[in-house]
Amino acid sequence: MSGHGTPIPMTSRKGAPLRGEAHVPGDKSISHRSLILGAMAVGETRVTGLLEGQDVLDTGRAMEAFGAEVINHGGGEWSVHGVGVGGFAEPENVIDCGNSGTGVRLIMGAMATCPITVTFTGDESLNGRPMGRVIDPLALFGTQSVGREGGRLPMTIVGAKSPVPVRYVVPVPSAQVKSAVLLAGLNAPGNTVVIEKEATRDHTERMLVGFGADLSVEDTDEGSVITLVGQPELKPQTIIVPRDPSSAAFPVCAALLSEGSDVLVPNIGLNPTRAGLFYTLQDMGADLTFENMREEGGEPVADLRAQYSPNMVGIAVPPERAASMIDEYPVLSVVAAFAKGQTVMKGVKELRVKESDRIDAMAQGLRAAGVEVDEGPDWWTVTGAGFGNVEGGITAQSRLDHRIAMSFLIMGLATNKPMSVDDGGPIATSFPIFEGLMTDLGAGITRTNV
Repeated sequence: MSGHGTPIPMTSRKGAPLRGEAHVPGDKSISHRSLILGAMAVGETRVTGLLEGQDVLDTGRAMEAFGAEVINHGGGEWSVHGVGVGGFAEPENVIDCGNSGTGVRLIMGAMATCPITVTFTGDESLNGRPMGRVIDPLALFGTQSVGREGGRLPMTIVGAKSPVPVRYVVPVPSAQVKSAVLLAGLNAPGNTVVIEKEATRDHTERMLVGFGADLSVEDTDEGSVITLVGQPELKPQTIIVPRDPSSAAFPVCAALLSEGSDVLVPNIGLNPTRAGLFYTLQDMGADLTFENMREEGGEPVADLRAQYSPNMVGIAVPPERAASMIDEYPVLSVVAAFAKGQTVMKGVKELRVKESDRIDAMAQGLRAAGVEVDEGPDWWTVTGAGFGNVEGGITAQSRLDHRIAMSFLIMGLATNKPMSVDDGGPIATSFPIFEGLMTDLGAGITRTNV
């Protein structure tokens, strides 16, 4: 049974070329942070282009539970009246973060140095995901926590009454862990230092500076050293959220795989810590170009044009690129199924602990559809059969994972037989307009038995 309600089976099939403009939603990472930092500022933060998917809406409700005023003005226009750093009130009820690992981990960090007690829960998928990677560094501030075996939700966190600053080396590349520690450090006196050996998405650092925090980043032999001076007064901001590169991945890849397609995806954020997929696709020979390159709100932005690319080849994806495209590996594996030769993906163990074990979920579905896949704890390889040679004709298990569901639906646009997913409902957590956007482009995606 789905964690969101009645399952929504969906099917996709090869059909007409995809044509037109794909206006994907606002960036999910920046949307979460806009609401959280707005709640920690003093005054009114205005947000334009907020992603109104379930994950972000759950974060907005959490900020209201902590005492901030969050107002939806319609048309993607929102405002947040914040309570200031350290000003969170104790919620009256359990904080339900639904399906969002980003939301729950960032919120845990934001409340960890406030003298309040909060219980967190989520849907079946989120409650199965480990939280130890965040809880362990938060404990250094003086936070206490009690959860289920293996550090899983539901979990109660007692915020530190007298927090101390910390110096923390992030053991594995994780923007969520880094961000949670930095958000906790806001209400700790002195300097909180986070050291990253491998770079991850840097939206939190950019946005903290924009909100007026005293934050510096230094590249050293130890890695990237991020120093945050605690207890600032964050200043409210006006934020224009760029469109989400992780959502853009789906219409882009669909156009590359669908004969005769030409799709423009406007206003996509190309932060270098997020754009790895697009450079990887270009390395494979994709007809993908960046148009109208510019900067908006401190973030690089461009319009992406994707055209049918039947001559793509498999490559070894540079492992150092993994952090910049970790959420895009499922749909990359679909593209790899149609390329010629092997696509090798290494340094991707983070995929094992996402909304699902994404390596296993994609491997199982790809194999059932006739694609050769090999895998290990931290790597996987897809041997492409070339265009016209991928059979399809299966129902893949989405495992309550939005990116797994969308990836297999994109695959069905190019397989010889239609592809189905058992439940497309989780797509609403991150990309609520996916179905309508894709069908407007001409994609043959339908709900089954509805």
